[in-house]
Amino acid sequence: MANNAGEGAWHAPAFAVGYAIKLGVAREQPAHLSVSVFRMPPTYSHRRLLTSAGWITNDYANLLSFETWLVRVIDTDQKLAELLPCLGGTGWIALDTEADSLYSYPEKLCLLQLSVAGRDALVDPLANVQLEPLLEVLQPREIILHGCDYDLRLLWRAYRFVPAQVFDTMLAARYLGLSRYGLNDLAEEFLGIKLEKGPQKANWARRPLTDRMRDYALNDTRHLKALSDLLKEQLAAKGRLQWHADACTQLVQTCCRTKPADNHDAWRIKGSEKLSKGALGVLRELWYWRDYEAVQANKPPFFILSHELLVFLSEKATEGDVEPWLPKYLTPRRRAGLLEVVEQALTRPHPERVKHPRSSGRRMTHAEHREYEKLRLRRDACAVDLGLEASFIASRTTLLLLAQDWEEHQSRLLPWQRELLQPGLKPA
Repeated sequence: MANNAGEGAWHAPAFAVGYAIKLGVAREQPAHLSVSVFRMPPTYSHRRLLTSAGWITNDYANLLSFETWLVRVIDTDQKLAELLPCLGGTGWIALDTEADSLYSYPEKLCLLQLSVAGRDALVDPLANVQLEPLLEVLQPREIILHGCDYDLRLLWRAYRFVPAQVFDTMLAARYLGLSRYGLNDLAEEFLGIKLEKGPQKANWARRPLTDRMRDYALNDTRHLKALSDLLKEQLAAKGRLQWHADACTQLVQTCCRTKPADNHDAWRIKGSEKLSKGALGVLRELWYWRDYEAVQANKPPFFILSHELLVFLSEKATEGDVEPWLPKYLTPRRRAGLLEVVEQALTRPHPERVKHPRSSGRRMTHAEHREYEKLRLRRDACAVDLGLEASFIASRTTLLLLAQDWEEHQSRLLPWQRELLQPGLKPA
C-alpha cells in the first residue's frame, strides 16, 4: 500500500488493524490490511471504544499500544542517542514535564515529553539516562510549552537547564485576552481537538507507565506546535508578538535562578498573621518539625499536617493542653515528637521568641495616593481597551511602588507595560 499520508505519518506494522478515527468517533469498521498508515497513534479511549464496540479484540488493542506505534519510553542511553538526530533537525521542540509532587518530598522530575514534526517521545529521567546530550540539543532551540514556569523551575533544579528561547502557549492566550487558556480549552477552540483530562493526579514515578498515562503525557506536547503557530498569527495581528516574547524572556530569567537556601520566613503561612507572639514561636517550630518528617517519610508535608492544622495547633498550644486537638492519624512516635516540639517552643526564653515582621514601608503621602489613583485608573482603562486582565498590566503592589517612585521601580515593568503606564504619555 502506498504511503499517501505525507511526511510525518505513522507507519503501523503488518499485523496492525486499519481504522479511521476523528475526535474520538469511529468512522468506518476496521479491516485487516498488510500495512496501514495513520496520522497519529490511537489513544487509550480510541482503543477502548473499538474493543467495547466489538470491532477489535483485546489482543489487537494490546498491539495498538504506544510501544508498537514507535512512541517508546526512552530509558537507555542507546535509545536516547537514536532519538537525538530527530530532535536536532528542527528549530523547535515541544516540551512538557511530569513530577511526583503529590507523592514525594522533595518532588522529582519523573518524565519528559517531547514532540517534533512526525515524532513524539517520552524520556524517563528515573532510568539513570544521561540527559546532558538531550539538554544540549534543547538549549539553542525554541522550546514550546504550556504554562512553562513550573517546567522551567523543575528543569533548573534538576539540571541547571536554561533554554535560549521559549514560547508559552498559555501566556500567548492571555496576551490575546482569552478568559479560558487551559490546554484542553485552547486545543478545542483553535484545533477542534477534544483532549482527555486523563490521570492528572497520577503518581508519575510509577513504572511501567499505563497506556492512559502515556496518552495523557503525549497529549501535552503533540499539539503545541500547531497551537503556537495559530497563536503567533493572532498575536502578530494585534501587535503583541514582542510583548509575549519579552514576557517569555522574563519568565526564563525568573524561573532559572537559585533561590536563597535559607528562607527564614517560609513558615509564615496564611493565617499566621493573626497569631500571638507565643503562637508564632510554636508555628515556626512545628513548621520545621513537619518539614523534617516529610523528608524522612518522602511524603509531601500536607500528608503530615496541613497548613490550616499547623496554625490551629499553634493557637491551641498557647491556650492550654494541645494533645486533645491532635489528629488521630498521627502515629505514637509523631505524636510524641510534636508534643515535645510544642513544649520546647513554649518554654523558649522570651527574647528568642519570634515576632510579627515590622512593615518596612512608610505611610504614603497624599500626593502619592493621588498618583496611585491616576495609575490605577490608567491601567484599568488600558485593560478595557486591550481586552486584558488589569493585573496583567500591573498588580496593585507594583502600582503602589510606582506611585512612590517611578524612576526607582519602573524596571519591574516590561517595555509594553511601561509604555502604557508612563506618566504623561497616551496609551498606544
